[in-house]
Amino acid sequence: MIKPHKSIKIGLITATLSVMLGESVVATSSQLKTSSSSLESTPIILAQNSSNSEADRLRQEGLQLFQQGTAESLRQALEKWQVARQLYRAAGDRRGEAVTLLSMGRINDLLGEKQTALDYYNQALPLYRAVGDRGGEATTLSNIGAVYDSLGEKQTALDYLNQALPLFRAVEDIGGEAATLNNIGHVYDSLGEKQTALDYLNQALPLRRAVPDTGGEAATLNNIGDVYDSLGEKQTALDYLNQALPLRRAVGDRGGEATTLSNIGAVYDSLGEKQTALDYYNQALPLLRAVGDRGMEATTLSNIGAVYDSLGEKQTALDYYNQALHLRRAVGDREGEATTLSNIGAVYDSLGEKQTALDYLNQALPLSRAVGDRGGEATILTGMAFLQRSQGELTEALVNMEKAINLTEELRSLAPPGELRQTFFSTVQDRYQLYIELLMELHQQNPQKGYDALAFHASERSRARRLLELLAEAGANIREGVDPQLLQQEQSLIQQLNAIEHQRYELTQGQFTTEQIDALKTQSQSLINQLNQLQTQIRVVSPNYANLQYPQPLNLEQVQQQVLDDDTLLLQYYLGEERSFLWAVTKDSITSYILPAQGEIEAVAAPYREAINRDNTTTVAQGLPLSEILISPVVNQLNNQRLLIVGDGILQFIPFAALPIPSQPDTPLLVEHEIVTASSATLIAIQREQLANRDTAAKIVAVLADPIFESNDQRLNQITSDNNSPSLDDLALARATRSLGLGDTAPQLNRLKYSRVEAENIAELVPENERMKALGFEASRYLATHPNLSEYQIIHFATHGLIDTVNPELSGLVLSLFNYQGESDNGFVRLNDIFNLNLPAELVVLSACQTGLGREVRGEGLVGLTRGFMYAGARRVVVSLWNVNDLATSQLMTRFYQEILNENQQPIIALREAQLEMWNSGQWQSPYYWGAFTIQGDWR
Repeated sequence: MIKPHKSIKIGLITATLSVMLGESVVATSSQLKTSSSSLESTPIILAQNSSNSEADRLRQEGLQLFQQGTAESLRQALEKWQVARQLYRAAGDRRGEAVTLLSMGRINDLLGEKQTALDYYNQALPLYRAVGDRGGEATTLSNIGAVYDSLGEKQTALDYLNQALPLFRAVEDIGGEAATLNNIGHVYDSLGEKQTALDYLNQALPLRRAVPDTGGEAATLNNIGDVYDSLGEKQTALDYLNQALPLRRAVGDRGGEATTLSNIGAVYDSLGEKQTALDYYNQALPLLRAVGDRGMEATTLSNIGAVYDSLGEKQTALDYYNQALHLRRAVGDREGEATTLSNIGAVYDSLGEKQTALDYLNQALPLSRAVGDRGGEATILTGMAFLQRSQGELTEALVNMEKAINLTEELRSLAPPGELRQTFFSTVQDRYQLYIELLMELHQQNPQKGYDALAFHASERSRARRLLELLAEAGANIREGVDPQLLQQEQSLIQQLNAIEHQRYELTQGQFTTEQIDALKTQSQSLINQLNQLQTQIRVVSPNYANLQYPQPLNLEQVQQQVLDDDTLLLQYYLGEERSFLWAVTKDSITSYILPAQGEIEAVAAPYREAINRDNTTTVAQGLPLSEILISPVVNQLNNQRLLIVGDGILQFIPFAALPIPSQPDTPLLVEHEIVTASSATLIAIQREQLANRDTAAKIVAVLADPIFESNDQRLNQITSDNNSPSLDDLALARATRSLGLGDTAPQLNRLKYSRVEAENIAELVPENERMKALGFEASRYLATHPNLSEYQIIHFATHGLIDTVNPELSGLVLSLFNYQGESDNGFVRLNDIFNLNLPAELVVLSACQTGLGREVRGEGLVGLTRGFMYAGARRVVVSLWNVNDLATSQLMTRFYQEILNENQQPIIALREAQLEMWNSGQWQSPYYWGAFTIQGDWR
């Protein structure tokens, strides 16, 4: 079904440009109480001390009417100014005439009479030039740019705005400069160039606050909110919009207030809070009608229609859409017209009237192209492809989807680097899903034409792109050559964030209130937002980043050549709403399989995952229903090969090594196969390329284990007891897990004594001069972040782990929380800390709970610790999928390292052998004890 899309217009407020025209003055922001247009436009300028007192009087009366801010008062003001303009002209007062023409243009702009507004502006421009008034010239150029933007002629708009900007700067008009920067940012936003948009808007905001220009500040806050909303960062968008709303009310800008209300409604709509969205829209609508802002009224009507559409009230939706369409055509808003036509098409699609729906989309497409709305064009093309597919026109649908995907890739490259690009990509995954569906349907019809290979490539293009970019940035050392002050600011923010989170942890160890926790959460979120923005800025200004060529996802042939060998079979899964797919790829073949829909797979996978996470009586055979879905189709191709698993969705949480062989329900896959996991096949190739010629570290292993977590730990009072190891019959400790909850209640950080046994067993396998063993107090954050850690080939952490699925930046490892003096110490090593490490290790082992998990981002996978350590330089990372048992993990890791250090086995082989030993032991046979650990990265 075609999904309707919103048409948000933010930052739509009348400009208050401080242009001094000799003895003329500009109305201040507090005086202007008018509606919104797509860009900020001219102030109303009053010529004073003119030789024509009658014209001056009419100008003053017109200004008073203008300030009332209603559609009727605007028309009355226009009548006054038409007479004043004739009087100025008759008197030869070119400046007075120019000012009046500018004001008349502004009113026509507000009333939606765009061509008339252009006519007045173009009459004013030569008059300002004739009298040498560069400020007035800049204002007029800026207003012409605003009109062209609203007409969808974006490049023409930029041409005029870029003529205005240096003139404002030349006359030192900070307000005019800020408004023009704001407007340029708004245009780039509508063109899909989100990073450029943010650059201009973030230049405008401090200028507006410096003037100060409260109304202008509100406009820019709105525009920034718009960018974040379009990138999928809904909460950040709301933060900016909720800053703008009281400012607009403070200056009495009813049109601006209505715009902000409407935009807040649009965000709530996208968050699924439909009634809240309607409440905001219904507050905005009467205000917009009162001030005569037909353009924004149309936007709000269209967005109300989208809510009713999603609620299933199709006729009501059509009523609102048709009202919006009439207004959008009346004001010449081609971009908005395209959106509304597309949404009407979506309604007809849901009503089963496919051809009618397609007709509307065919009307919308040329409009989106004409105004340069690449995002809208991609959405419309996707809708057309969906309809064509439903009519059996697969080839035509594929052509449109290829265009939509190419536009999406282009827009992704223009989005701000870092988390915002990742978030944007998550919002467009439906396009890749439809693209893959089409290719696989065509493959079924024409099995010999390579459509399955194209679908596999599309799957690679749809996943883990941010991780690939991170690895490229690590290799390019993008912080080199960056202003040291920016890097210092970054470290300062990280330190502040760590301090706040440590304070939050300490607060939970005693008496606390919800208000106290919420206050710290707010501070923490603010720091995270600042840090993300600063890191984006660092990338943008980095000389190395400017020259960086990001790696592109590999196609089938490249994966076969650069990733696979004769002994490895790639199993790549893609979960879809209608059906899912599995591609089994060898060095010289590809076979594809159709699997059940995502929901059906989840219905089987979720209870299995829950059971194996929690119950030490879980057997291998309990995974048979899931194995029959995921493994049975390809079972005849397995042939004892190494399996490279690229999962999707819930499959990223499943221990494939523990799934049974379908024909042998009591035998896990790892009996016949080495198993390695990856976010994408391309990731393996990128790692190999980057690390191909890296020198091996001089020393062998560094182990950090058995930290001090609790104030009642006996080691705080008896240093000599630090070497006390547990006995294997200590049942209480045997039940301990290496876990940490992240709720508002106090986390349980029990001592993990068997992590000490684990560490000592590992250390005994290595000569003393080639190892580092840090236990108790020594297992500290200081040591974990020390440059000396880069001297070791293997880094092993045996401790509690923590995962924050909302803010991955807060995920990490917990080391000693007290020092030798018994004083509280920050022992949390968080993801931001890890990204700043230099760890050219062959292997990093996170012998803790859930270290392979993270925030699940659609199209990116799990965002967590693995990518941090890979960014820091690790070739491979061993992680866990659930809260692992302390004693069992100690046993597993001891056997794992014996295979690596005594038998000289590769980590993937060593992990398999250790897990097999546990499974065969009897005591540890349940996959609960050994199945959590998986290896990610290159197996060679």
